[in-house]
Amino acid sequence: MRDAAFCTSTCSVTRTMGVLGGKWKLIIISHLTQHRRFGQLAQRMPLISRKVLTEQLKELEEDGVVRREAFAELPPRVEYSLTPYGQALLPILEQLCAWHSAAPTPAAVE
Repeated sequence: MRDAAFCTSTCSVTRTMGVLGGKWKLIIISHLTQHRRFGQLAQRMPLISRKVLTEQLKELEEDGVVRREAFAELPPRVEYSLTPYGQALLPILEQLCAWHSAAPTPAAVE
């Protein structure tokens, strides 16, 4: 569960952490570029429980980052995709990955 104080803060960094904070949200967003169905997402992230994946997807949907589409089929099918707001995060996520790639080795920090 997220802390409502994060989402209502006057600090933009704190509000951003309210939306994207947590262990899995950025990983989920990165996987949504290729995998859309719940089962596919769960398969690609074996360390996350289905309950937590469901909660995180629901929070991302509430924040307008992810779109959920349920199909009236048997068996039921649900697909997730990034909204335009969520897609705007992809270049930022790429920059974060590039930033980490340039991280100094622990010996170089001293």
